[in-house]
Amino acid sequence: MSQEFDVVIIGGGPGGYVAAIKAAQLNLKTACIEERGSLGGTCLNVGCIPSKALLQSSHKYEEAQHLQEHGVEVSGVKLNLKQMMERKTKVVDTLTKGIEGLFTKNKVTYFKGHGSFLTPNKINVTGADGKSEEISAKNVIIATGSDVMPLPGIAIDEKQIVSSTGALDLTKVPAKLVVIGGGYIGLEMGSVWSRLGSEVTVIEYADSIVPAMDSDISKEFKKILEKQGLKFKLGTKVTSAKAGKSGVDLVLTPASGEGQEKLKADIVLVSVGRKPNTSGLGLDKIGLTTDERGRIPINDDFSTSVKNVYAIGDVVRGAMLAHKAEEEGIACVEIIAGQHGHVNYDAIPGVVYTYPEVAAVGKTEDELKKAGVEYNVGKYPFLANSRARTNGDTNGFVKILADKKTDQILGAHIIGANAGELIQEIVLGMEFKAASEDIARTSHAHPGLSEAVKEAALATFFKPINM
Repeated sequence: MSQEFDVVIIGGGPGGYVAAIKAAQLNLKTACIEERGSLGGTCLNVGCIPSKALLQSSHKYEEAQHLQEHGVEVSGVKLNLKQMMERKTKVVDTLTKGIEGLFTKNKVTYFKGHGSFLTPNKINVTGADGKSEEISAKNVIIATGSDVMPLPGIAIDEKQIVSSTGALDLTKVPAKLVVIGGGYIGLEMGSVWSRLGSEVTVIEYADSIVPAMDSDISKEFKKILEKQGLKFKLGTKVTSAKAGKSGVDLVLTPASGEGQEKLKADIVLVSVGRKPNTSGLGLDKIGLTTDERGRIPINDDFSTSVKNVYAIGDVVRGAMLAHKAEEEGIACVEIIAGQHGHVNYDAIPGVVYTYPEVAAVGKTEDELKKAGVEYNVGKYPFLANSRARTNGDTNGFVKILADKKTDQILGAHIIGANAGELIQEIVLGMEFKAASEDIARTSHAHPGLSEAVKEAALATFFKPINM
């Protein structure tokens, strides 16, 4: 007899493990299948968490060399890359074990192995030892996340030509690093190795970095990163990259297709996006097909075309963000349990954890113009913020967009220190359909970076005070 569960989640990443815990809390007999051997998915094991650990460590290394302005004289600052990497690994290990502890506490059955459909209600689990077992489920949630998007004609060997996974485990600082792709991951990893001493060149096919961002933010972001030493080749594509004994030889062409340029690097990071991870699930056995981008089509309640089979996270439409997957996991389980789960996709923030950070939520000004929406815009620079002045972190600004008639906030964009935390005030406001005046009339502690958010809100519906 196979084990029977109310809910089986295939995938133990941010969406999957959160869904499993929530299901168990709602008194559903729950199992989670994860083949990696450790919970947390790409995010915790080889993505969000290790990259943020290295971003923090590399920032401290960089900061230690520039404290004279604060009257702190430091000499002989040295990089111990081995220790930095060991700290990163310890952070990851601690968190993955913590999730296993939460599974035990909440009585979630954890299967270490690869899950695939036999029927819509029967799942085969194959362990690392090759042994298989069959389990039954009233409901199944597919939460298998995403994988690195390959670049045609370029072979990733994780030694000289690496993905984000390989870029997290380099054993020495490359003299020259080329990053293919000017998105979140490429800029974060480029920043890490630039701080540690690499000469970093970012190659982006579009004519701007993070092209989906508000254009004001994108332009300012590029200026700041260039001051930090990063170089950019925009409107450019890589037609070939070949690894050899002396490094990697790249051939570049303009996006227009005319001309050719050669470039040499010690390490090349391929970071052109991610693709849904749906292979090997046996979707064909249950009649599920994917769309042109490899995603599983879902209804508003996360259900697929197969009864009692659901999908969340990176395998479905929408932004490939860990916290988006978490919200979908909780909402999906609530719906299965007969409750009213819901995700407000207009209030999901995105953050680039470089220095300074870049954070955004809702619509960009470019999107509002294209849609013909009448809006007001308020901007406030950190240069005019007293706390930013005292900290010596005056780069960037806060930008808020609100409906011209109702003053309801439609979007917000921040570039500056702690932008990833500051954006949350606006995310909460948007969740409750706040107007810019609501934030402007909310008392903010002085002196604080959050006062820049207040001033931007004042500028949106009337006029700022301190500028």
